[in-house]
Amino acid sequence: MRATNGPVTRQRRKAIKKRVSGAWGTKHTSFKIARQTVLRSAEYAYRDRKAKKRDFRKLWISRINGSVRELGYNYSTVMNGLKRNNILINRKMLSELAIHNPEVFKLIIEKAIAK
Repeated sequence: MRATNGPVTRQRRKAIKKRVSGAWGTKHTSFKIARQTVLRSAEYAYRDRKAKKRDFRKLWISRINGSVRELGYNYSTVMNGLKRNNILINRKMLSELAIHNPEVFKLIIEKAIAK
């Protein structure tokens, strides 16, 4: 009897089509185009995992800057003061404090600015 690769090929194609099941039009029916869609989506996913980190850092810096300006300082002065006074707190936590606990945030900023 002749051995074929039919079942394996069908499994592989089904797996790729399953990954594009939400796509519109031919992208989820035609195997050739579905494969291109999967490859492109993987590239976007890889790229955007890196971009996500940049975007969040920008958001935290904006939040900190806005909160610090309300206190009469600017972002660079505060960050320099934190570094000089060995206050080891990252931007994510600073922005969370600025939003959820402004009185503690103010204490930290005052301590950073103090010489």
